Formats: sequence, structure tokens, C-alpha cells
Amino acid sequence: MNLLYLQGVEAAYGPAQALFGVDLEIAEGEVVALMGRNGMGKSTTIKTICGMLAATKGELRFEGHDLRQLPSYKIARLGVGLVPEGRRCFAPLTVEENLTAAARPGPWDFQKVAELFPRLEERRSQKAG
Repeated sequence: MNLLYLQGVEAAYGPAQALFGVDLEIAEGEVVALMGRNGMGKSTTIKTICGMLAATKGELRFEGHDLRQLPSYKIARLGVGLVPEGRRCFAPLTVEENLTAAARPGPWDFQKVAELFPRLEERRSQKAG
């Protein structure tokens, strides 16, 4: 079973259709990059997966759950999250304090994150700004 599955997903901003039949399958443990020029639908795809924009057509599943039937806060509780681009952090806090402030209950503590992103361990005491 796929961790994330999209088939024929369409979405729109009012009358302007933004996604046209997006298909995507991601298996557990896979790392995927969504790439393309501006206006190609990357952010719209992510917003649709997270429930921030309603799909007008297609199938969206995460671990077998039908994401089209769930509000965004319930999708987040399943473990689907959006990491916004840019430097949206608390500048006067350290790197570790920023990660602690954004933490949720679960298996991801600072050490596990640092294993995935070793540079964070090097900069854990550095001010984020």
C-alpha cells in the first residue's frame, strides 16, 4: 500500500482551474521532490493534499484515509504537514528552541531530527535569525 496516493486530482481557485488530473504515488520511506517553474501547481498540489484547498475531482489517500473527507486539522493529525518556505521562525530563539516550539507529540525529538539534518545539531545553540 502507498503512503500517499493521488489519482486524477483536480483543484481550482474559484473559476480558475489550477490542477488538471494529478497522479502521484509515494511509498513509505520514499523521498520525493515536487519540482517545476512558477505557476506549475506545486503549492496548489501541497495545499490540496493538506486540505487547505478542496479537490474538485480525483482521489487523495494517506495511509488509506480518504483525505477529501477530512478537514485540514484532521489531516494534520494523521501526520501530513506543510513546512512553509522562507524563514518563518522566531528570530531571537535558538534553532533548538524553534524546533521545540513547533514540536508535536510523537516520535520526532530533536535528536531524530538532527540525525536527518546533521547541520541542525551543529547549529542547535545558534539564534535562528
